[in-house]
Amino acid sequence: MRKLVLLAPIVTLAACGGAGPQSVGSNAAPAGAPQSPSNSHSFVAPTVQKTYSAIGGVHSYAYTTQTGGNAQTGQLYAGDGSTARNSGITVDYNPRDAIFEVKIVAPNANVNQTLRFQDPLHRTDFGGLREPQVGVPRLSAGGIQYLQAGARKEPVRFDPAQTDMVPVGDPTGIYNNVSFFYQKPGTETKYVTFAGYVRNNTAIVEEILPGGGSRILQNNTLERAAFAYGERTDIDAVPRTGSATYNGAMVATMVYNPLRDSVNNAPTYFQWIEGRSKTTVDFGASSFTLDLTGTTFAPQYDAFTSKQTVLGAGATFTATGAGRVDLVNGGGFLGQFTAASFGAGNNVTIAGSSIDGAFFGPAAAEVGGGFRIVGGTPDQRIDILGAFTGIK
Repeated sequence: MRKLVLLAPIVTLAACGGAGPQSVGSNAAPAGAPQSPSNSHSFVAPTVQKTYSAIGGVHSYAYTTQTGGNAQTGQLYAGDGSTARNSGITVDYNPRDAIFEVKIVAPNANVNQTLRFQDPLHRTDFGGLREPQVGVPRLSAGGIQYLQAGARKEPVRFDPAQTDMVPVGDPTGIYNNVSFFYQKPGTETKYVTFAGYVRNNTAIVEEILPGGGSRILQNNTLERAAFAYGERTDIDAVPRTGSATYNGAMVATMVYNPLRDSVNNAPTYFQWIEGRSKTTVDFGASSFTLDLTGTTFAPQYDAFTSKQTVLGAGATFTATGAGRVDLVNGGGFLGQFTAASFGAGNNVTIAGSSIDGAFFGPAAAEVGGGFRIVGGTPDQRIDILGAFTGIK
């Protein structure tokens, strides 16, 4: 038996069930149409099955590492941010049978998954013998529910501290798990919530070398997503005058690698950001501003690389953006970021960005949406995709 090193994996599978109030769903409105709160359904305590269209971002990273090396070869990274009218991400909840079905169709991100969480054991949490997989953030926000399903064949053992990920097993081992997490509605907001997705897929292959000997190849495909979903305000119920400020949660997934021009073979790792959002809307002027603040989580390290990174756990993230409210053409509000940074002197050069949001609940009581910030400095891989919510 060989001692092999493995990274977090990725998979499409049948998955977990949410329980009673631990759930969310809404019968799909016509494509692109906002969903209005229904008298026959409550987002906090669902009574009928519904499918929600989400707003957020998705990205994936596929590459290979090998014994005796310190590089990520065969790299293929892709990301995609959705809009209020064109998402590709849906969350369905059936309260009768406690079944979640999450669909993520994001061709620009190379992600196409349908996840079904129906086994009560799919629900999990931190703090026991069975915990969410490596790469799932242990958020400090209240009411976070975690669901997980997958398939594995040795190797299967990982170091939770992520100082190393060393599975034990034979070559041809696989690890392929998916996780879905969300904030339970009613914790902070009643009509919208934020959620995230993690898929880790690793395959171990023994390659026989010419002239004898062998090496272990670790083929990794990692996917991450963050999005907001809920019961959207009907367009006619959104105020046309006055202003409002919404405060809420923010969660983001990112790759942050500014080292490729200065460090040979500098690896790229996924990291999460958790924080807060402040959305200010001027309904009369049809405009809004968005301010984000957050703190980074530790990178998700892999096997056979240097583990060299710039941002460790605890770095401060801030971003500021603005845009317009366009209910008819956009289904909500949309804009761009003007600034983003990870502390003084560590500004992100922005090549592209987006903010896409919608109003939720009666009379636009809450907001939620997704955002993306793409770095623009040559020889750097920086991409931040996230979701935010807010309540007046």
